[in-house]
Amino acid sequence: MELVVQKRTLTGKKVKDLRKQGVIPGIVYGRHLSAPAVVQFDKNSFLKAYQHAGESTPVDLTGDEKHLVLIHQIDVNPVNDMVEHVDFLAVKDDEKVEANVTIVVEGTAPVEKEGTGRVQLVKDHVLVEALPRDLPHDIKVDVSSLATLHDGIFVKDLAVSDKVTILDDEELPIVSVVEIEDEVEEETTAEENAEAAAGEGGEKVGDADEDESSDEEKKED
Repeated sequence: MELVVQKRTLTGKKVKDLRKQGVIPGIVYGRHLSAPAVVQFDKNSFLKAYQHAGESTPVDLTGDEKHLVLIHQIDVNPVNDMVEHVDFLAVKDDEKVEANVTIVVEGTAPVEKEGTGRVQLVKDHVLVEALPRDLPHDIKVDVSSLATLHDGIFVKDLAVSDKVTILDDEELPIVSVVEIEDEVEEETTAEENAEAAAGEGGEKVGDADEDESSDEEKKED
């Protein structure tokens, strides 16, 4: 995947003018670079590249700057969800790098078909190490083997290329099964507690009304 970038001359508050034109400011840095490079690029082109690459597939920057990079950090405006700035990590083809790879759940678990349990994603990414172009875009997990409440999928069960090393503890859970009855009981208990609280509140109001009536009777007396 390629992304064409241009050298950026505007900095500070002036980058607002770029965003109004559909241009995103960014920076490229890496251990082997003598200095970071400030760049800019078309918003739509970047979104297309990010959709394809995510944070673990390398992107070839072309144009004014030529680097192999990982999309390291994206700053998003919390109000309008617009991308405001992007950090690129420059990497080398022949040097291994670490990256977080997304877990993607596939298939249907027998325990869900039977209605006795619900599959729950415990860990949505893992840290891996590999040469940049060997990094997987994601790691798919098939849950069709989860037949009982005691079944689960752990880091050690993940299938990756022999060119990829998973750095997370192999005993960490990726997917577990939650008993549905437990969830229903928890919801019922919460509803009962709420009703009980409402009932107590009603009694207090009643007592207050009785007190007011007594006071009025005393006044009349």
